[in-house]
Amino acid sequence: MTVIVRDLRPGARADVEGFARVRKLALPFVLFTTDSVIYDLDHAHPASGFRPLVAEEDGEVIGTAQVGMVHDSPEPGQGYVNVYVHPERTRRGAGSLLARTAEEYLAGLGATRLFSWVLDEPANHGFAERHGYTASRSAHFLRLDLADGTLPPLADPPPGVELRTAADFADDPRPLFELDAQTMADEPSDITKEFTDYEAWLEETWRHPLLSLELTSVAVVDGRPAAFSAARTDGGTRYGTVMTGTARAFRGRGLAKLAKNDSLHRARAAGFTEAFTGNDAGNEPMLAINKWFGYEICATEVRCVRELG
Repeated sequence: MTVIVRDLRPGARADVEGFARVRKLALPFVLFTTDSVIYDLDHAHPASGFRPLVAEEDGEVIGTAQVGMVHDSPEPGQGYVNVYVHPERTRRGAGSLLARTAEEYLAGLGATRLFSWVLDEPANHGFAERHGYTASRSAHFLRLDLADGTLPPLADPPPGVELRTAADFADDPRPLFELDAQTMADEPSDITKEFTDYEAWLEETWRHPLLSLELTSVAVVDGRPAAFSAARTDGGTRYGTVMTGTARAFRGRGLAKLAKNDSLHRARAAGFTEAFTGNDAGNEPMLAINKWFGYEICATEVRCVRELG
């Protein structure tokens, strides 16, 4: 049987379901649905060159690649290639074909540096090294049992602080955009990003089908969003926080912990049984907060870098 690599066909249900299935099997700690696959493709920023690829064998999607340029970075020429293969369909050449196709495409877009996340396992490290990538930094996936675990008790907000949800900002989400942009700028990373395009943020973040406005908690001080915990759900029983942070002027007051605890309690009350999140391995303050909640590391991934000649 021959493995071929081609573009994902968003209009073909089997393609989209196969893409989502492979990603879920390879990364069970990341929320991913068929609707989110279609949305991400349909609403990709024009400058991103976003191109999802699939590896197919005998009519079955056995591998995927998310490919594009880092369009929201002030440094030009940065691309990304994230390859994931069905765990039971490895060693068929699908990963190498996906990587080579993606790299040729990104080189044609002017990429000079490529970034790729791989799970922190010997086989994945070997794959990255064989393709010219070197390890840069690592990040952890964390899981919390919402069904049977014990959450810290809810605390009353301190004087002058109000807990609200993102749904309360539905008429004007710009204050949340500004808060998200500031916290993202301070996230540990080897890729500098700048959130300056409000309309792009609305498309890629605010209107994303996985985002739960009702479960995204916001700590408000004097009418101004000061901290938040952004929540996503998969339409089933899985919930995840994709960003938790505090504006610089309000740090050191426990507001991020307050917002995240509020979101977790409401997620459990709504029937969600698993909570997931992720942290850069060097982000010790956030790792400590998540440990306090009861999260446990369930996997680690490594970001690898390749310089193109």
